[in-house]
Amino acid sequence: MITPQKINAFTFLKLPSAWWSGVRCKTINEEVCTVKVKHKWFNQNPFKSMYFATQAMAAELSTGALVMSFIKRSDARVSMLVARNEAVFTKKATGRITFECNDGHAIQAAIEKTVATGEGQTVWMESRGINQDGVQVSLFKFEWTVKKKA
Repeated sequence: MITPQKINAFTFLKLPSAWWSGVRCKTINEEVCTVKVKHKWFNQNPFKSMYFATQAMAAELSTGALVMSFIKRSDARVSMLVARNEAVFTKKATGRITFECNDGHAIQAAIEKTVATGEGQTVWMESRGINQDGVQVSLFKFEWTVKKKA
């Protein structure tokens, strides 16, 4: 089972730029993964808001952790890769931003299909960045590809 603690250890070891920027997984279950990051001097842009790349790291982790979780549950050798992404920024990101992905069932179905058929699958997953006041500051979409390894 993948836990927030295991995901955060993974970021420390394998994604150090995300770790040092303050990206932390807070919750993960079969449907949802939430990742939080706080605006600080270290992750800001020249306009005194959170740098878009920091937001992208947090958003991607909220989707990618779900992908990793279902691959682990499948007990099969499955590769994962982001093929495309899109982002929309609607407000300056300051304070604590929570990125939430609610697409667990979509990626679960794609992984089950690739394991059953051996054919690669793609699925778009969304992550919304919400500030402390409940206002959406950004929306990220990632097209994940999963494929059963030979």
